[in-house]
Parts: sequence; structure tokens; C-alpha cells
Amino acid sequence: MLIVGLAVVTLARFQLADSFSITPRATKLVTHGIYSRIRNPVYVFSAIALFGFVLYLDLPYFFWAFLILIPVQILRARAESRVLEQHFGDEYRRYKSTTWF
Repeated sequence: MLIVGLAVVTLARFQLADSFSITPRATKLVTHGIYSRIRNPVYVFSAIALFGFVLYLDLPYFFWAFLILIPVQILRARAESRVLEQHFGDEYRRYKSTTWF
């Protein structure tokens, strides 16, 4: 899970290219590659990688980091969604209706 998660995060980050930012910005709507199926693959697969890391360490108390990460990623995804919807409007809403998270 750790290796697959990191590999897909790397792929998603590569496909995002210069649209990547720490804070939500609407520079370009990326809808190709893995983004054609999942709106937030960096968040989804970083959570999978973290879960794999927790399993690898075999230290159950690190599971709390995973449980904290999930709502944080959901909040970040919602913030990004609001920014993208304000900037791209119907184009983003159509994209959102055909993808997961």
C-alpha cells in the first residue's frame, strides 16, 4: 500500500504539473490522466500511502495520524472545490459530476 500510494501520488503530482499549489488556486482545470477518474488523487493516495506506512511500522498508535489525516484531506478538497467552482463554473460542475472525490 505504501509503495502503490507513493507511486500514484507521484504520478498525480506529475500530471498536475504547474497547477500544483499549497493553497487552493484556480490556474487550470486538470482533467486528464488519473484526474479523469478522481478529482483529488494526491489526497486519496497519500492517505493510502500513510496507511501502508502505519501497517509497515506495525505501531497501532500511528493509526491516529491516519484518522486525523482523513478529515483534513476532506476539508482541503472541499476548499479547493469551492475555488474551482467559482473560477470554472459549469465546466467544473460537469467534471465533478463524472469523477469521484
